[in-house]
Amino acid sequence: MIRLGSLAAVGLQAISRIAQLVAVILVIATFNFVLVRAAPGDPAQVMAGQSGAADPKLLNDLRKEYGLDKPYLVQLASHLGRVIKLDLGYSYRQRRPVVDLILERLPATLLLTVTAFCLALLIGTTLGALAGLAAGSVLDTVFTVLSLVLYATPVFWLGLMLVLVFSVTLGWLPPFGYETINVQLSPLQHALDIMKHMIMPVVSLAAIYLAIYARLMRSSIIEVAQQDFIKTARAKGLSGPRIVVGHMLRNALVPVVTVAGMQAGALVGGAVVIETVFAWPGLGRLTFEALLQRDYPVLLGIFLILSIVVIALNLLTDLVYRLIDPRMTTGAA
Repeated sequence: MIRLGSLAAVGLQAISRIAQLVAVILVIATFNFVLVRAAPGDPAQVMAGQSGAADPKLLNDLRKEYGLDKPYLVQLASHLGRVIKLDLGYSYRQRRPVVDLILERLPATLLLTVTAFCLALLIGTTLGALAGLAAGSVLDTVFTVLSLVLYATPVFWLGLMLVLVFSVTLGWLPPFGYETINVQLSPLQHALDIMKHMIMPVVSLAAIYLAIYARLMRSSIIEVAQQDFIKTARAKGLSGPRIVVGHMLRNALVPVVTVAGMQAGALVGGAVVIETVFAWPGLGRLTFEALLQRDYPVLLGIFLILSIVVIALNLLTDLVYRLIDPRMTTGAA
């Protein structure tokens, strides 16, 4: 009976969590719709202008074809209905399903953002931990100045400077694009070619987050080092590396994981600029193109997918919390 009661409680909790997530997604979809439609510009006028004819009849036909002539609330209800059915709609400009456009661009964006995120988290926490353990030393000063410089540097300026130095001046790296076109390459050569194209975009995107994680990890290490349990571990005669790895790092990582979980979704926002600078064929560049073309379904589809990604990252952050410290039982929002 107790086991059945426990399973029922777990089932009810799972249903409640799913219902909350559905409600959150619908609220986000509504907010996205209102925000996108509040932007200036008329998709019909943009499409008519690009076709070279903007007479009133063509504008009316376009608005009728894409449902833009319907009342605002009717359009909102139609959009929410499609969201519930997992239908992202149809692109005004490219005349293709939005889901197909997103699936084409998503791998390039994931490759860029995941690599940049992992690089920033790994190097940032490492530099921050070294700086915190050597607080007040020359090494600490160097790392602190470096992180402040990276944090204050705009990502687009850093990207342009990398292109100027490593592509234009030195000729070491390709300046733009995802891969070399019109060239026959073996699978290994193709992978290496993509890696060469990734270096500058990844470094540009990871720089500011690397600085944030380094500063946060340094402060967290210094704070944890003053805690009573660290003093107790030292009094018991534990070795320095054991105290650092087994006690200090595990507790110091908690605030870093919190910030990283919140900022992982923001990486895609930074990718809009980076993908534009480096002509990277990802979701960021697709967002920029859809914004110029007032392609509402594409914008709403991308925003919805990114919202779901952020929610999933919150859940993943909660799981990481439990790995770092099993005593943490608070659920992710």
